[in-house]
Amino acid sequence: MSTPDRPDPASPPSDPLGLEAVDQQIRINELQAQVEALGMSEGFVNQDTPPEIEEAFLCNVIAYESAPVSTHFEQLETAGVKLPAPEELDDAALHAKLWEVFDALAKLAVFIEHTNHFSDRELYAHLWHDSLREYTACLPPESGWVCHLDLVGSGSEEHTELYMRYYADEETRQRWLQDFPNDVLPPHEDPPFDRDRLLPQPHEQW
Repeated sequence: MSTPDRPDPASPPSDPLGLEAVDQQIRINELQAQVEALGMSEGFVNQDTPPEIEEAFLCNVIAYESAPVSTHFEQLETAGVKLPAPEELDDAALHAKLWEVFDALAKLAVFIEHTNHFSDRELYAHLWHDSLREYTACLPPESGWVCHLDLVGSGSEEHTELYMRYYADEETRQRWLQDFPNDVLPPHEDPPFDRDRLLPQPHEQW
């Protein structure tokens, strides 16, 4: 079994004056200034954060905040996906269009979660009228950013009820009751549709 070579203790360090660390701190200071220029506080970075992680994080924040704003609806149309109104499609055409939308969104690094409480028609109508119309930062897929459209993730009472009824496991339900003992949880039900396990996932290559 081979083992990695150990550095020769007699060999001099590659950066004896610590200039790489100085250069990195200069870059971080410049990134902090850019973050502040965007109207944000830099204080959300923990003081104990390693500099390489802080630098990468600040770069990501700037990329997101500086990106053009668009909607997923507009992005899909730009990509050549036609989006007729729900009432213009019969059931078969709507089902096919829905999966065309899933695949096209995945190529844009946009992934939909928690759809099993919707029928195909309800889901397409919700996306067409609501979720796909929301404005968001428009970053290219190669940027590494991934967008999750969680259809029960707003934190509203309605979404919390849907999540607890259809999606939360028993451990999550019990933990919720411990944290919010005055809440009345709905009984668990299996969702009426089985779609989520077939949806494109972020780890897939597109």
